[in-house]
Amino acid sequence: MSPTYKTRTQMVADSLRTRILRGDLPAGAPLRQDAIAKELAVSRIPVREALMQLEAQGLVKFEPHRGAVVTRLDPDAVAELFYLRALLEADTLFHAVDLMTEETFVNAQAILDQFDAALASGTQVEHWAELNHSFHATLYQAANRPQAMELIAQINLSCDRYVRFELLFAQNGANKAEREHAELLALCRARRKHEAAVLLKQHIQAAGHSVGHMLSRGKPG
Repeated sequence: MSPTYKTRTQMVADSLRTRILRGDLPAGAPLRQDAIAKELAVSRIPVREALMQLEAQGLVKFEPHRGAVVTRLDPDAVAELFYLRALLEADTLFHAVDLMTEETFVNAQAILDQFDAALASGTQVEHWAELNHSFHATLYQAANRPQAMELIAQINLSCDRYVRFELLFAQNGANKAEREHAELLALCRARRKHEAAVLLKQHIQAAGHSVGHMLSRGKPG
């Protein structure tokens, strides 16, 4: 596979992912390969590869006689995804705290400031989940567990729409996220790894419960 081919595939995947996460392509919307290829001035091959990437991330599925469509938010998937996140991320954070440096805290605070500004603006919805993940990942990096980080990144891709959904529609969801992020960073600075791990696990589980509850009641998504 040539570098140009990779670039085109990634360009298509990034474009479609942004539109799905922003809500421009709603759940159930068909993703016609010919139309996408024409719009983005590429061949069908990178479009097909991009759709397969998005399928692996849970954003797209292939249906008989319909082709690729945007997936619906699935309340049955929420519990398992956020359960796995809570277990893996809390354990990774626990092992990271003692190895964190001042640079870790400075970088995490900078991302948290960007996250807070994006939430306050109300106009940067497409960046919310990305900044949320970046903040958490910055704290976990010190654990030096590359396999865990790879799994966390994969699970977070599958959770991305759910995280955005929770921040947008949960009552006080954004304010709660801001408050708990600040508390989590403070606990890490104080090297209180047991409390930090417990808070993180509760933070993730509560978000999952909130999303599952809203989806079961038919909220948008």
